[in-house]
Amino acid sequence: MSAQISGISSTCSTASCKDHSLRLGFDSLSSNRSTSISFSSQLNTNLSIKSLESKRRHKTSKICSAVIVESNSEQMELDTSLSPRVNSVKPSKTVAITDQATALVEAGVPVIRLAAGEPDFDTPAVIAEAGINAIREGYTRYTPNAGTLELRTAICKKLKDENDISYTADQVVVSNGAKQSILQAILAVCSPGDEVIIPAPFWVSYPEMARLADATPVILPASISENFLLDPKLLESKLTEKSRLLILCSPSNPTGSVYPKKLLEQIAQVVAKHPRLLVLSDEIYEHIIYSPAVHTSFASLPGMWERTLTVNGFSKAFAMTGWRLGYIAGPKHFVAACNKIQSQSTSGASSIAQKAAVAALGMGHAGGAAVSQMVKAFRERRDFLVKAFGELDGVKISEPQGAFYLFLDFSYYYGNEVDGFGLINDSESLCRYLLEKGQVALVPGDAFGDDTCIRISYAASLSTLQAAFERIKKAVLTLKS
Repeated sequence: MSAQISGISSTCSTASCKDHSLRLGFDSLSSNRSTSISFSSQLNTNLSIKSLESKRRHKTSKICSAVIVESNSEQMELDTSLSPRVNSVKPSKTVAITDQATALVEAGVPVIRLAAGEPDFDTPAVIAEAGINAIREGYTRYTPNAGTLELRTAICKKLKDENDISYTADQVVVSNGAKQSILQAILAVCSPGDEVIIPAPFWVSYPEMARLADATPVILPASISENFLLDPKLLESKLTEKSRLLILCSPSNPTGSVYPKKLLEQIAQVVAKHPRLLVLSDEIYEHIIYSPAVHTSFASLPGMWERTLTVNGFSKAFAMTGWRLGYIAGPKHFVAACNKIQSQSTSGASSIAQKAAVAALGMGHAGGAAVSQMVKAFRERRDFLVKAFGELDGVKISEPQGAFYLFLDFSYYYGNEVDGFGLINDSESLCRYLLEKGQVALVPGDAFGDDTCIRISYAASLSTLQAAFERIKKAVLTLKS
């Protein structure tokens, strides 16, 4: 194998690397193992001397700095250290378990996958057609960094009509998913040493995003007896001069809990006492909600617009996870900072996805009939699981009012020793047991800040959920016997 680098021929040969080699180790993302590659560099005498002219020496030396080896040099070790900031971040257990389950399925193991937070429905046809038409009509160029004016104007209309909050187009930034919007918001407003207040159970990425911003995540636990909702008195007792950002998610991932307006008003009263404290309101599941629960946008509360960053997107309600599109809306000063970060990282979101998103927002209030049908199916699935797990000994349930997750307290089954498996003493070992013995992939609650629970995603067909329950039931009854 040979490669031409700015006039230098670089030939990879195991035999010729004895005296002049530089070992490079790479972590393989696909196989998680380290590969050692040897390079040998020799000047090709047939090359033009112009390749070594002084005007190119500096550029060439930078390009080849990783592979140039002098004939008499000793073997050198490459510095493979990583940033302390990255080392402080934990990998996502949701992604890891989903990948593991997928690998088992590809190997022929009939695993039922209930780990990922992804609707099992196809993107509604009107949205898909808008994307297809965008391609056919050549709408495939870069868009403005913050998103097209057409889409941002449509988002402003949606937020006014559905959420009772007013924004102008320059107060909205469209990103590659709500996840990017949240990260950019945290990076924009947090300084090293600031505290990010996160009620638990929480979405797995909130604390890690805080760490990426050199901020400190402060976890405030909520119990299943409180429907996993934040206690305003606990919040007030934990706020300090370092408190910079409170993250609220309603409807919640992983619990499905919905904050009633009265409780949000009580939280707003606490927030109002702290001039440094901002609120990030993650409303990605707002349309997946079950009556009589009602969604309230935090920015709509008196005095909260000025300090609230509202995040939403298209992945969940519109079944558009692969389209990768979300947005943030808020005071221009903060949103402009998010836009600046995006301009130096990903730049604007997909032009095709943005055209599709305009079509999504044109489907009617709360997504119209298409979204309503999906929500109806989610509710039917929720009702089945709540009833089924309610009949299992020791399982505690807080009935979800939104989203498509069930966060169940399975700690009753901890402390069991299983032949051929080992001790089940926490949510992670229980999920490993259910994957190995029941062939059902779930997410341990410790990933969300509550080790007594496990998360089940019911974004799967009712028949699939029925089969999964029977497998789980059989596996846990074996434990108690």
